[in-house]
Amino acid sequence: MANLEWEGSAEDRQAAADALRERESLLAQATGEPIVIANEFAETRVIRVETRNGARLLIDSPKSGQWITLDPLELESLTWQNAATLSALVGHPFGPLISDEDEQ
Repeated sequence: MANLEWEGSAEDRQAAADALRERESLLAQATGEPIVIANEFAETRVIRVETRNGARLLIDSPKSGQWITLDPLELESLTWQNAATLSALVGHPFGPLISDEDEQ
């Protein structure tokens, strides 16, 4: 089987390896039992992890392999949103609403 390569593939591979190491490090600091919330559309696992900067929630999608950690302020900011904002997130799956380039 041939190896597929593309411009930036080495950087993508390194970023994926770094993210895996970070996730494993966070999971090593988990406290309590994970909470799994699922329906016919999605499954999400929420785990409290302790970091040197305090507690975070690691939100993990086992099906997609995507994950994020949120601190208390980021979690609270979800309560400031309306249904349209959350619908926009759902309507733009597997990517951010604002790209890293837009933030600069």
